[in-house]
Amino acid sequence: MVETDEATSNSVYSNGLIQNSNGSLEQKLDELRCLMGKAEGDPLRIVGIGAGAWGSVFTAMLQDSYGQLREKVLIRIWRRPGRSVDRATAEHLFEVINSREDVLRRLIRRCAYLKYVEARLGDRTLYADEILKDGFCLNMIDTPLCPLKVVTNLQEAVWDADIVINGLPSTETKEVFEEISQYWKERITVPVIISLAKGVEAELEPLPRIITPTQMINRATGVPIENILYLGGPNIASEIYDKEYANARICGAEKWRKPLAKFLRQPHFIVWDNEDLVTHEVMGGLKNVYAIGAGMVAALTKESATSKSVYFAHCTSEMIFITHLLAEEPEKLAGPLLADTYVTLLKGRNAWYGQELAKGKLSLDLGDSIKGKGMIQGVSAVKAFYELLSQSSLSVLNPEENKAVAPVELCPILKMLYTILIKREFPSEAILEVLRDETMNDPRDRIEIAQTHVFYRPSLLGHQP
Repeated sequence: MVETDEATSNSVYSNGLIQNSNGSLEQKLDELRCLMGKAEGDPLRIVGIGAGAWGSVFTAMLQDSYGQLREKVLIRIWRRPGRSVDRATAEHLFEVINSREDVLRRLIRRCAYLKYVEARLGDRTLYADEILKDGFCLNMIDTPLCPLKVVTNLQEAVWDADIVINGLPSTETKEVFEEISQYWKERITVPVIISLAKGVEAELEPLPRIITPTQMINRATGVPIENILYLGGPNIASEIYDKEYANARICGAEKWRKPLAKFLRQPHFIVWDNEDLVTHEVMGGLKNVYAIGAGMVAALTKESATSKSVYFAHCTSEMIFITHLLAEEPEKLAGPLLADTYVTLLKGRNAWYGQELAKGKLSLDLGDSIKGKGMIQGVSAVKAFYELLSQSSLSVLNPEENKAVAPVELCPILKMLYTILIKREFPSEAILEVLRDETMNDPRDRIEIAQTHVFYRPSLLGHQP
């Protein structure tokens, strides 16, 4: 069912932004409608799939910007029904509501406040899709969003959607879009899909290669890859919604990436465009791998700046080495990859996860979907990159030993993270043993090996040699 919300124009939204319907926004919307062949009276239908922090924020930003132009655009978000909100979260949510006068007034005006009082007292159970309608994302309770139109039936959400935003974790993308494909069998028009997912999977047969979320979507739905784009950048979802200055790249075919970059751009959220779809996607997954290790090192050394810098030197040298395997021109990726890694180490959920594991506050037995944080995508990325780079068919020359080795043998941090997180053979403390290994090479040597040898393997990203 669709949860409706009274439309507002020239309103103060939950974040304090006064959003007016202005000519420039309407002009951007009209240009995109024209490109998509929308007739007058037929609204552009945009739907977000998945309501994690980034998926919810992205949809809320579109609603803030364009929602008042309701005759020309309809913005909705889908999430699964039935996820209950526990008592502790309901109590915290009640505190957040009462600390924000604008949110409190909005809920009272919408006759929605009483249910939060009842939940606080334990007299009522709230559900994630129910609170999302009021602008509360279960993974980001401390940052209220604008009210959203919520759909809990996937078929209803997507069957006539013009633009679909994939806000699902990479581990759920394949399954959900296979279901979506069943609802698109009779479609005449081809939708445009923007994927926000930063994760990868490894496919080892017939040739070792990485599978990214956009490739999963392409396989599952048959939507041409020209209509599937990736958007990512060095961003923290809550800060973007609070209007902290940020930038991102939308990657894919020129026909869609340039007009969509213009459509999505806001004064505080600058969107650039780039043709290299898959490589940017893979880099978004790669930094999550090393963010988990960074969190472990920070916790185990009591935030020692020296230890963290040692780890950063080694992990960036491994990432540089891996990019030389994946990209023909890896130098072009250095800036975006380091920026994304930096913000993830500072405040991302993967670094937080590593810290909590090392402190003993979380256990691997809890899995990689954590209450209040969502999916920790770095765990599956560790498994994918390790399995991929362990293949003997990808062997590279180790100049020091003058013999061919699997690429993972030159990535000791990746190897140890796999042993800790996937094989569970060692505790988190073992990450420090890698850094303190007296036989470990200077990270500069690993970079030099990558830069002076031809390691590029086009097949890893599905490219022809």
